[in-house]
Amino acid sequence: MAKAKTIFVCSNCGYESAKWLGKCPACNEWNSFYEEKVVNTSSGLSGNNSNKTKVAPRKLDDIKGMETTRVGTGIGELDRVLGGGLVKGSLVLVGGEPGIGKSTLILELCDKINGEGKVLYVSGEESAEQVKIRADRLNIHNENIMFLGETNIDVIQEAVLQVTPKLVIIDSIQTMYSEEITSAAGTVSQVREITARVMRMCKDKGITTIIIGHVTKDGNIAGPRVLEHMVDTVLYLEGERYFSYRIVRSVKNRFGSTNEVGMFEMKNEGMVEIKNPSSVLISDRSDNPAGSVIVATIEGTRPLLIELQALTTPSVFGFPKRTANGIDYNRLAVLIAVIEKRAGLALGGQDVYLNVVSGIKIAEPAVDLGIILACTSSYRNIGISKELVAIGEVGLTGEVRSVNMIEKRLKEAERLGFKKCIIPESNKKLLKDTFKLDIIGVKNVNEAIKQILK
Repeated sequence: MAKAKTIFVCSNCGYESAKWLGKCPACNEWNSFYEEKVVNTSSGLSGNNSNKTKVAPRKLDDIKGMETTRVGTGIGELDRVLGGGLVKGSLVLVGGEPGIGKSTLILELCDKINGEGKVLYVSGEESAEQVKIRADRLNIHNENIMFLGETNIDVIQEAVLQVTPKLVIIDSIQTMYSEEITSAAGTVSQVREITARVMRMCKDKGITTIIIGHVTKDGNIAGPRVLEHMVDTVLYLEGERYFSYRIVRSVKNRFGSTNEVGMFEMKNEGMVEIKNPSSVLISDRSDNPAGSVIVATIEGTRPLLIELQALTTPSVFGFPKRTANGIDYNRLAVLIAVIEKRAGLALGGQDVYLNVVSGIKIAEPAVDLGIILACTSSYRNIGISKELVAIGEVGLTGEVRSVNMIEKRLKEAERLGFKKCIIPESNKKLLKDTFKLDIIGVKNVNEAIKQILK
């Protein structure tokens, strides 16, 4: 009879220890170890190696490459993120918070990919009736979609061999389990083993597979980080719970760029593509309000025009409050210090609130100049022209530094009918194309404030 032993595994990184530890020595996470029983079925030294196939190394120049066969998903924004479509035999991981729309988007994909062969939808969370209700709501009537409500990976593999689908959906990877491992479904060892078996099945049979994964409170895929290393593509579905807009972001793609994003809007009929995001994000802006400015940011290779709103009010308490929604709080604090030191504005006694309209999160520094202009506009109670777009990174000495892809940003502003754009002077000198915009080049924040808030 196989002998069982007990080990302790870190739920955050998968580190194994013979005894319980309060702090993981690999990832420094506290109270992350849980007990797990492991059954040793055979020894690697004493096992029979007669059935193992010997593979000799080959020269890389002698290996013939193969063309990457892609299948369009029928969803333009998703194809954009994937690099043109799903690659045959690839393994794609889709992650996101509960209720963000992962299952809805993938079910729509199953319908739009009609004509490419059978699709096997495996769900460990919902019954067949629940999935059918969602399919009816989304108006999905693809006869090639097969449903399997199962969590045992052995049963799933048998079904795949029987149905021989072109696409397999596993929703979700944390609900699947293998009888060879004694721990519960969703644990580190189970997730690692299930993903490895799905990957071998995917590669051996040439079946495109999409697995849906839960995320932790930190926003990462639940389970060990090796899960993301094993798959070919990792997509995250992001968005604020109280906003309808969703962003599909690629953080790993072996067959394409990791800089692309796709935008959707969650409606009753499902996830609807937003092919012109800039016009949607600034559609509800009022005329010349104080503290409001349009900035041009880059998501992947796509320029987006987004509205920033700032509000400054005298602090009632002795310690002024700073609140940032959609922008890093520390970045806002730094820019407020730049305004006080370099522009001479006394914001030390002001509460400062900053908001990115529509719930979009911005991480790139090219919106620094827009933040400074919005805060200054609110403090002076002077409106900024609704026909102006602000672009520029701001340094600690108050200088406005150059940004990348400036011509793409300007073309997007020109396409949407803006008349004026304030950009770094260094970018203005290197412009090659001609624009109908009135382009203002500035070297520091003082020049920008004088030009815009006269």
